[in-house]
Amino acid sequence: MTSRDTVLTRIRNALADVPRDDRPHDTPLTRDYLHTHADRTPQETATLLAENLTDYRAHVHHTDETGLPATVARLIAEHGSRSVVTPQGLPAHWLDAVGPDTERHTDRPEQTTYDLDAIDTVITGCALAIAETGTIVLDTSPDQGRRRITLVPDHHICVITPAQIVASVPQALPRLDPTRPQTWISGPSATSDIELDRVEGVHGPRTLDVILVGPPPSG
Repeated sequence: MTSRDTVLTRIRNALADVPRDDRPHDTPLTRDYLHTHADRTPQETATLLAENLTDYRAHVHHTDETGLPATVARLIAEHGSRSVVTPQGLPAHWLDAVGPDTERHTDRPEQTTYDLDAIDTVITGCALAIAETGTIVLDTSPDQGRRRITLVPDHHICVITPAQIVASVPQALPRLDPTRPQTWISGPSATSDIELDRVEGVHGPRTLDVILVGPPPSG
């Protein structure tokens, strides 16, 4: 008996009690598992998100709505960026403090990966962020743009508002549209070779700056 036969036999046995005409979603799934591992206040959840993002080597910054433009401008300057690209639906006031010497590009379908590779920084919002896993989810909404603009530039600034923070993956999934292309980010792009040497920037930005808009962290 081959490995293929073994696998197919196990699948047949697992489906023995399933009607042949059954289709996905015909039978409702029981979802009585825990949706979060602890009762936290929104502030505590935001603090956990910041801690886990930091563990993944993202740089976390805190500001309020008024200070957001200055924070964006400071991060662009600190990274030494001379050009930025933004999605078409990004709030315009986020860039109010960016100086005139910084080239500004708006995401356009005709932009190639070569065009984007010449741009230093991308600035986006997000669909939501998951505190327990330190994960940011992008879904190509107007304030996030096409997937490629968050994968090619070397520096990504991502802005997260309090309403976008959830505690866990089970809380996140019902809020996401499964028909939209999603990118789940936990820290800057990184991989390891066979000797476990960490290399950043292979599959996306080497530097991820996350701006949490709201009150300062607790604790």
